[in-house]
Amino acid sequence: MTKKILLVLSGADSLTLADGSAHPTGYWVEEAAASHRTFRAAGIEVDIATPGGVTPTADPGSKADQDELVAYLDSLGEELTKPLDLATVSLAGYDAIYLPGGHGPMTDLATDKHLAALLTEALAQDKVIGALCHGLAGLLSAGNAFAGRRLTVFTDAEERQALGENTPWWVESELRERGAVIEAGEPWSNTVVVDGKLVTGQNPQSTVDTAAAVVAKLV
Repeated sequence: MTKKILLVLSGADSLTLADGSAHPTGYWVEEAAASHRTFRAAGIEVDIATPGGVTPTADPGSKADQDELVAYLDSLGEELTKPLDLATVSLAGYDAIYLPGGHGPMTDLATDKHLAALLTEALAQDKVIGALCHGLAGLLSAGNAFAGRRLTVFTDAEERQALGENTPWWVESELRERGAVIEAGEPWSNTVVVDGKLVTGQNPQSTVDTAAAVVAKLV
């Protein structure tokens, strides 16, 4: 039986920084495209969903030198431009949920009640949950549901080299406060952590291996 993944992208196109300015963002091209392509290559069906079913925006900074992956995303057509609405998605029929990053999830997925419900249900049903880089901000929507779980995430050390002290909040620190057990690799290292059916990757460099680890849990 064909496996099926719900790939959840941020619908945000900006993040309000600590100084009140708006930082253009969205989903990270490599994380969304390379993951999607890895799943498809393994014969796994993929549905894309966003909060409100809005067309997701690629982080402008993630497009540089990624012409092939941008073209891959463009080839998805309405699958990407007219995604499912998280509010209307049922977990029935899906074997996994997957959350790519970009700073966008810090704006919307971190507090999305519909994502929270899906993640809580996935945990209860022991389904595969994958999250990558800032996509782990989405896990915060489920409160302390991931307390005690081993995972990795875009680290505070990496964020200091990205948004720096202008970041409105720190995803790694917030997950630690919620009880998650963070296993951080060196900044910008390919780091993947697998804890049962929870698969997490630290950063864009970890994209393909994170997606492959999700595939390994499904096939």
